[in-house]
Amino acid sequence: MKSLEQKTRELLALGGITLNGPEPYDLQVFDERMFARVFSSGSMGLGESYMDGWWDAEKLDELFARALKARIDTHLKRDPTTILYFLKARFINWQSKKRAFQVGEEHYDIGNDLFEKMLDKRMVYTCGYWSSPTTPAKDLDDAQEQKLDLICKKIGLKAGDTVLDIGCGWGSFLKFAAEKYGAKGVGITISKEQAELAREHCKGLPIEIRIEDYRDTQGQFDHLVSIGMFEHVGVKNYREYMKMAARCLKDDGLFLLHTIGTNESVSGVDPWIHKYIFPNGMLPGPRHIAQAIEKIFVMEDWHCFGTDYDKTTMEWLRRFEEAWPTLKNKYSESFRRMWRFYLCGAAANFRVRHNQLWQIVLSKKGVKGGYKSVR
Repeated sequence: MKSLEQKTRELLALGGITLNGPEPYDLQVFDERMFARVFSSGSMGLGESYMDGWWDAEKLDELFARALKARIDTHLKRDPTTILYFLKARFINWQSKKRAFQVGEEHYDIGNDLFEKMLDKRMVYTCGYWSSPTTPAKDLDDAQEQKLDLICKKIGLKAGDTVLDIGCGWGSFLKFAAEKYGAKGVGITISKEQAELAREHCKGLPIEIRIEDYRDTQGQFDHLVSIGMFEHVGVKNYREYMKMAARCLKDDGLFLLHTIGTNESVSGVDPWIHKYIFPNGMLPGPRHIAQAIEKIFVMEDWHCFGTDYDKTTMEWLRRFEEAWPTLKNKYSESFRRMWRFYLCGAAANFRVRHNQLWQIVLSKKGVKGGYKSVR
């Protein structure tokens, strides 16, 4: 019978990875208990053994990219815990109103200091737009400015317009829209830390920040945007979410949905991500979105630029590691490794095109004369 170490060598070889090899993407094992942990607990064992310092790779993102491209995960049996998680995801509404604030408390409330160090100057925690065909972004600040401006142009924003930002984060979009376009609006978030800093960022501008679940949102607006929040809604709630959006959008307005998506329509996220990073998260597939908008919205435009997320996430990682000396007094070494595992895994999934980034423009009755696509 082959040893677990030998099985690991053979699986890694499918992706051109050598166990304890010389390349920066090769997997270096420091504790041999890692083999049994991974084979018994899958992705959970892989992530937790990394957090415990049992293994590493200089270029962790490239190790993940090679493993994903070779579909090494398909050669591993799913452990009982993972199977149970996905079964529960089929029948339980992980994103119910009762659970809505959990991701705010466990992820977005980690600490504004962390996100201030990691993100751009406007604190945009979503994909930047690096690949503009006219003026490619020169750095992260520029990529995020271009993304915010692109959204404003796609919805035809003009002075005096009202905007609802569903999942407003630290107020970056609304602040940009008010300063650059003369708009006013409301932002909702389920994070107390985000709301506090967003109000500070938007002070003096015609912007209201609410701590509120989207299901409770009232009012009518010229336009709606949702930038990186739909990943927390869940397939069992997509129709309700779209009905809320339609209720809040004026008949001649536009709704821009900016979301990560997957090539397949699945019912949950990786169990390690669920436990440590985004509890109750779920990435939509194309079918999910199409079904959710039927008889509610007209699809005007669907723009994919997921490769830009690889670049964005790697820049977040660079900034995070650069800032670590100032963060380590508050956050543990286990947290540092957890965060690195999260960011490198995310970058790799976009690099190999397993995950996508979509901007979708929706209208209630169809744009008269046709929608003019903006890139």
